[in-house]
Amino acid sequence: MRLLWGYPLGILCHLRKNTIRHIRSYPVEEGAKHKQLALAKAGFLHSLMHGSEGGIDGSNLPYSYVSLPAKAPNELAGQIRQSIQSELRKDTTVMIVDTDKTFTFLNFHFTPRPVSTQGIRSLGGIVAYTLGRFLKFSMRATPIAISGSTMDPETALNVADLANRTRGSGAGRTVWDMAEAFGVPITEVTWQMLERIEHKPIVIVRDKRKNT
Repeated sequence: MRLLWGYPLGILCHLRKNTIRHIRSYPVEEGAKHKQLALAKAGFLHSLMHGSEGGIDGSNLPYSYVSLPAKAPNELAGQIRQSIQSELRKDTTVMIVDTDKTFTFLNFHFTPRPVSTQGIRSLGGIVAYTLGRFLKFSMRATPIAISGSTMDPETALNVADLANRTRGSGAGRTVWDMAEAFGVPITEVTWQMLERIEHKPIVIVRDKRKNT
């Protein structure tokens, strides 16, 4: 992490200077435990990522906690849609979105994430990430499940990116940004601190063309 992502890979992938600065002081003990989890849950190629390995996310969580990606996102999206329909009598399309990026080259869409919607290829973790960042391909948030309608990849990516930008980043884009916002080390953010931040986990997107 410190040597490769902090220097050649970070520079080649055009990471922000602030991100590179943080990576160069990557915590050894806590980082080793995190990478062990990434190896066990996401596999080798994903564990080589500098963050969000295989969809594992530590932002907007306290201490050293992380969230693991849903095992069956399509089923989860369907359950959410059924609950909305049952409780509110509203017919909706439910999309689950990850901030991890999908890269687009012409009409080819690919992501380092292991799971995505139809039409978006999941390619080898670090390989897809470094290729997309190095070549500066277009980047958008990744739709990982859709229930209620069918969307072509371009439409799904546009909706996912719109929702992602509207939702914002909560306490920070990364665990380092979050810790800096509260003025504490990265493992000392508490639930009480996070409760002071406005979080928007759900975004409603309305298609005005359909008036729905």
